[in-house]
Amino acid sequence: MTLILLNTLGWLVLQLSIAAVAIRLGPAHLENDNWLFHVHPFEIAFYKRRLHIRRWKGLLPDGGPWVGSNFRKESLQRSDAAYLRQLLIETRRGEAAHWLMLASFPLFFLWNPPWARIVMSLYAILANLPCIIVQRYNRKVVGRIKLRRAAEPR
Repeated sequence: MTLILLNTLGWLVLQLSIAAVAIRLGPAHLENDNWLFHVHPFEIAFYKRRLHIRRWKGLLPDGGPWVGSNFRKESLQRSDAAYLRQLLIETRRGEAAHWLMLASFPLFFLWNPPWARIVMSLYAILANLPCIIVQRYNRKVVGRIKLRRAAEPR
């Protein structure tokens, strides 16, 4: 029972802490795609055709409000350039936070027996990888909308 409590509280504190730090990252750090945020063309096809992302992406919660973010990402609110720019930044922020959360699972190896390490690893993957995939997919879709809007005659 102590192990379950320690792991549950550990994940809760760790994930909320990482999210709270990510929310405070300035836009300059998240303005452009770098090696981590670059979405490859094959990814989108894989997400759509193999993972059927459109069926389940709406089921994932937007964790930003849990740590003080006022920016809602669950649906496209507007299509003006400023909003789309901010949405792209927020997808990078969310992705970075989930990568850090996923990468932190070895910390739980310090106090867990081998069987629980497997459980912690599976939890880290299942709790974060779908969120990373959705952020990457949404960023590509929003990027296309932004390009289309920029190409429209004024």
